[in-house]
Amino acid sequence: MSTLTRNLSGSREMINTYCRRVEIPILGEVAVPPPDKLTYYAGLGVLAALQVIEWPLALVITAGHLLADQHYSGLVKGIGEALESA
Repeated sequence: MSTLTRNLSGSREMINTYCRRVEIPILGEVAVPPPDKLTYYAGLGVLAALQVIEWPLALVITAGHLLADQHYSGLVKGIGEALESA
């Protein structure tokens, strides 16, 4: 298996990005996003709370952002490592 295909999932990248963890009594240990992403999500929450956007729209935007971030970080890391090994 090549370096590119091995790292497309981006699991190691996501672990490094979300390495800060917080213990929440009911949920257990939860990963905390980096400050820039946390600010983005908080902004969406404020917009939904002030009813500037509807809360389902805020959830869809957040889910799309999380999925895109997870996909692209793994893809870029895999391409970078493949180029380094070439």
